[in-house]
Amino acid sequence: MPFCSACGQNIERPAYCPHCGAKQGGDASSSPVESRNSPTAGIEENVAGLLCYVFLWVTGLIFLLLDKRPFVRFHAAQSIALCIAGAVLGAGFWIAFIFVTFVIAIVHIPVAFLIHLTWRVIWIGCFGAWVYCMYKAYQHEKFKLPIIGDAVEKMVGA
Repeated sequence: MPFCSACGQNIERPAYCPHCGAKQGGDASSSPVESRNSPTAGIEENVAGLLCYVFLWVTGLIFLLLDKRPFVRFHAAQSIALCIAGAVLGAGFWIAFIFVTFVIAIVHIPVAFLIHLTWRVIWIGCFGAWVYCMYKAYQHEKFKLPIIGDAVEKMVGA
């Protein structure tokens, strides 16, 4: 009677192990056993995708480094990219606000107010995109943000 090459259990059909699901013979890199050995193996793919966004870029980086599933890697990289884009936009608006407030003193009140108001609207949009990405990841959908999503997809090869 043949034995599973991954878990050692007796198997009836030589193609897949009924206990661990490992493919018998052939390429072992495509077997589910490899993903079972990862630290995130016990987490379902949609939950892992959601968790990529929870603590912003930190959980995105953790899942990008530890998880090998393409769906999770895509959402982890998109989480990091969304945080970077938000930080760059925030820094740009902050610099513009400081410049208008302290350098251009003549028109600083209305222009500074408009810059501040615009930044708040963009911040709400970024927050909404963050929440929507979490929702889509939990629904097990690969939602790509404009511009960011295409770059991330090329980067992780998902």
